[in-house]
Amino acid sequence: MKLILREYNLKLKHTFTISRESIDFQPSLIVELQSDGLSGFGEATSNPYYKTTVPMMIEDLERFRSTIEASENETPDVFWGKIYPFLKHDMFALCALDLAYNDLYARKKGKKLYELWNYTTERNPLTDYTIGIASIEKMVSKMQELPWPIYKIKLGTKEDIAIVKELRKHTDAIFRIDANCGWGVEETINNAVELKKLGVEFLEQPMKADNWEAHKEVFKHSVLPIIADESCIIEEDVSRCHNHFHGVNVKLVKCGGLTPGKRMIEEAKKLGLKTMVGCMTESTVGISAIAHLLPQLDYVDMDGALLLAEDIATGVTIKNGVISYSELNGTGVTLL
Repeated sequence: MKLILREYNLKLKHTFTISRESIDFQPSLIVELQSDGLSGFGEATSNPYYKTTVPMMIEDLERFRSTIEASENETPDVFWGKIYPFLKHDMFALCALDLAYNDLYARKKGKKLYELWNYTTERNPLTDYTIGIASIEKMVSKMQELPWPIYKIKLGTKEDIAIVKELRKHTDAIFRIDANCGWGVEETINNAVELKKLGVEFLEQPMKADNWEAHKEVFKHSVLPIIADESCIIEEDVSRCHNHFHGVNVKLVKCGGLTPGKRMIEEAKKLGLKTMVGCMTESTVGISAIAHLLPQLDYVDMDGALLLAEDIATGVTIKNGVISYSELNGTGVTLL
């Protein structure tokens, strides 16, 4: 098996702003694994919040290249378990590698990944489309540029309720709110009351990730469901979120890929938590991997490639929130 690493700097259509940063370009690493004339592809992006850069990921994967390349013809579970001790300090790199391996493994079996997992896709959820923090005029303009059935609104400003009230005047779409740790307890509880009136479906990670007492207080009193994001990073976090959140948002780059991500979703379902998978601002490589988890999800946020000025791959396509799979096996990705 041959490991190939490619570095990209993905240009965004618009400046993307959340409560803690703004970006115009997104550095991304694409991992390709080649074997038996087939290729599998995976992706992970840089992220300052998690102190991860593309050069760091490349360095970590190069360090264990010989181990990785000698590990073909194993199941993805066995492969992930074998590589995890070497990359447990770099879950983003492990994610890109795991996505590529799952893709390659399914292609070797002659199946799409969801077929290999025996999932059926008849009831797949729609994806939302994210509106980053900007002036109200700019946020309205972004909605008008791409009419959509569900919008994820990034908040964490002093004018959050006013923003949503204004946006509501321009669409009857479902709203989801992501404050990216930007609120406090009373603010969250009070905002939930007003936002519910404005057609908001749930709140994602309103408070700081490690403030578990605050999460429990909001869990008890919020009139809207609360979904964990920054508080749910790796597998052990799912059980911790029980009775502190109503659901969990599993990010593949944070947990180390599809293999642990599947286990997290299964654990969440056992605990009665709502299940969601989110994306970073990434290309169709990463987005196509997420698509194969859709049959197990209540909600999905997989609009990353829609935010790009130019994509680097083909795979799943998204129209008006509906995800369509590629005809190719594996995750269905082809690099452009």
